[in-house]
Amino acid sequence: MFKACILDGDNLILKIVPQVFKSVEYIAGNGEPGSIKKPIQLHEAEGWSTRQRKFLYIYSVTEGDALMNKLEKITYETKLEASPHGGSICKTTCKYYTIGDFELKEEGIKAGKEKAYGIFKAIEAYLLTNPNAY
Repeated sequence: MFKACILDGDNLILKIVPQVFKSVEYIAGNGEPGSIKKPIQLHEAEGWSTRQRKFLYIYSVTEGDALMNKLEKITYETKLEASPHGGSICKTTCKYYTIGDFELKEEGIKAGKEKAYGIFKAIEAYLLTNPNAY
């Protein structure tokens, strides 16, 4: 999952969910740790910048509709580790940086979580049907 989602995620998401993602381009680097992406072209006009270290992936949404002009950024920290029973365990922590006295409602957090989970499940389904892809 780490190789598919993180190391080759830019290529794979364009292939698996083209209805969501339009393109991925880098401002600095080419995907190695410390690289910075242009806002990813989504059909929903959201974007993020990325940085990765081993099986830890940290990125921030810094532009787009996801911020609703109420958030400075959303930072995601995703850890993938081997499960003792095979497969992977994925843990994601989200930090929301609000502007002013804006309070993010639980419904907004839940909606964002469901979108991310849907993409993750699409990648998982692809890997299960294409076990030799990675």
